[in-house]
Amino acid sequence: MESVENLSGQAAGVEPDTTRTSVDVDTAVLLLGAGVTAITHPLLYVKLLIQVGHEPLPPTVGTTMFGRRVLYLPGFFSYAQHIVKVDGKTGLFRGLSPRIASSVISTVVRGKVRQQVELQSKRDDQQTSLRKVVKETTQEMIIQCLSRVATHPFHVMSVRCMAQFVGREVKYGGIFSCIIKIFKEEGVAGFYVGLMPHVLGEVLFLWCCNLLAHFINTYAVDENFTQASAVRSYTKFVMGIAVSVLTYPFMLVADLMAVNNCGLAAGLPPHSPIFKSWLHCWDHLSQKGLLFRGSSFFFRRVPVTSLPSFNE
Repeated sequence: MESVENLSGQAAGVEPDTTRTSVDVDTAVLLLGAGVTAITHPLLYVKLLIQVGHEPLPPTVGTTMFGRRVLYLPGFFSYAQHIVKVDGKTGLFRGLSPRIASSVISTVVRGKVRQQVELQSKRDDQQTSLRKVVKETTQEMIIQCLSRVATHPFHVMSVRCMAQFVGREVKYGGIFSCIIKIFKEEGVAGFYVGLMPHVLGEVLFLWCCNLLAHFINTYAVDENFTQASAVRSYTKFVMGIAVSVLTYPFMLVADLMAVNNCGLAAGLPPHSPIFKSWLHCWDHLSQKGLLFRGSSFFFRRVPVTSLPSFNE
């Protein structure tokens, strides 16, 4: 029979291993997040330049599936090749360091807040399904809002670094130089330009996605259907894609406000009007029919108002 000292020694030996495993998992999550951010950065870089309306390449003539001739703007690969020609392959990663910092901070904040929230939510089994969805969505909203407030300054830095491509400026460099530059010129408020539409878009996305998925799984999917469980597992994913299209204008306005009137050509006339508020920006884009500019990387058509007449 083992002594009490041996048992306590084994118990004491388990705690460091558990802690070490937890630390290893957290490190792996941070590294994975940073890697995904780096891999996807060229996509977001091209998307940002399209959002601010920078079109350095001429459109090409194409035809629709019905045979009608239209003008197509360059897709992602053509745009990326243009960036490589101008700045080299490393140019595709302009503004990456603030995004990696944002990813790391977001992961840490989400993890800490989620732990605190889960400690106070141990009675979900006593609630109805809808009340459970509402409570879980509320918790997700709190986590998302706190994460956005913590990481938005780095989002502003990244957007401005990328937007320098339009006017070939060198105003914003590394993270520390960005912090100093923004703080000197705009104060603390400069780090949170465009925060409101970003938060509203993410909150709207969460509620619409979760509630729609709940109602569809509850009332539209028949229990007698043999693949009901499989369908339910994909409902939230599909709803996320659909809702993200509807909430895209909030993200567009947030990115444009992060650049607007900051001293870069991308945020000044003639490239862009100077907006008084994000609502002013939204109204301007709505009137021009540009609320979904940059939402697609491929088969981008020239706006109808800009189409010339074609001569055979």
